[in-house]
Amino acid sequence: MPYWLVSLPLINKRRELTWERLQEKSSGYSENYKFEIPELRVGTLDALMHLSDDLSKTNTLMEVVVSKLRRQVYELNNHVAVTLKVDGLPADGYLARFKWNEAKYQAKRPLRELVDIMTDNIGRIEDDLKVKVAEYNGLKGQLSAVARKAGGSLSVRDIAPLVKPQHVVDSETLTTLFVVVGKFNLKDWESCYEKLTNFVVPRSSKVVVEDNDYALVNVVMFKRVVDDFKTACRSKGFQVREYHAPSEASGDLSAAQIEQLKKDVETKKLALDQWCKTAFSEAFSSWVHMLAIRLYVESILRYGLPPAYQAAVIKPVEKTEAKLREALATSFADGKSHYWKDDGSSAFAGLAGDTELHPYVSFTISMDS
Repeated sequence: MPYWLVSLPLINKRRELTWERLQEKSSGYSENYKFEIPELRVGTLDALMHLSDDLSKTNTLMEVVVSKLRRQVYELNNHVAVTLKVDGLPADGYLARFKWNEAKYQAKRPLRELVDIMTDNIGRIEDDLKVKVAEYNGLKGQLSAVARKAGGSLSVRDIAPLVKPQHVVDSETLTTLFVVVGKFNLKDWESCYEKLTNFVVPRSSKVVVEDNDYALVNVVMFKRVVDDFKTACRSKGFQVREYHAPSEASGDLSAAQIEQLKKDVETKKLALDQWCKTAFSEAFSSWVHMLAIRLYVESILRYGLPPAYQAAVIKPVEKTEAKLREALATSFADGKSHYWKDDGSSAFAGLAGDTELHPYVSFTISMDS
């Protein structure tokens, strides 16, 4: 749901009269909230114009970071919408009840200095987000790789996690092979494996594990007949699977290590989710403070000095936006609303930048991007 942050020219130099006019003309079209901006340091007109250009870029940066944090929380919560809080309020509630944080952003400071503080804060949050997401994705990637190796039928999946020490006999002369046998062919296997070659240990074959279609069996034999046994298995349609015991050098994980990895991924996910929610609060607050400065700057450039305007947050009723814009244009254009119609011929069309073209200052804030 989009919100509009607007600055309206005063009617007869009276804020209350302007507010009453807004409430009257927007009745049925929107909910309106006063947006209080303190008296900030103005500086020179040249400085304000340069700052106006920079604030457009800063707004884009901050909006992107806020959207990244919102999207990350959404993904971490299995694509379920979560109400994100800012200073204990839902984001839209914080915007509607905005109060300037004087302790953090002293109004007596130069505007450029305040914007730099906010930009540095957002930049730090974005950098931290990249690092934390990379750490989480790294762990999740490891777990996904393990899951891929453990997926599929016994004929294709990694058998190392399925084989236990008691399934393996390995000595100077003896070794163990693992064979995948169709479940309907188990009796055939049991009746013939001892005869496939010489030097197979009798009654050494046991079922290690089964899935819907196959059984994994072991069989012990003398090492010197391994190749002959593999050839005989192929001729019978039995699949010999290579087995390598898990080791740190090969990167294979034991069952206990896999379980610990799952716990580590979940712990990292919860920590990232909590951090993103906290960072969202900080980033959204910085963004709204920057928007307050931007509205202040644009209001002075539009209406002149001393600052004389009524700032407001407007929540349009769905599907009434066009009528609301028309009502505001008629009420606050001083009879010159036709000058502001964006038909491409306006003298202001090339100067507006991303500032919306209206007879009052207006920015659109997306609350769900």
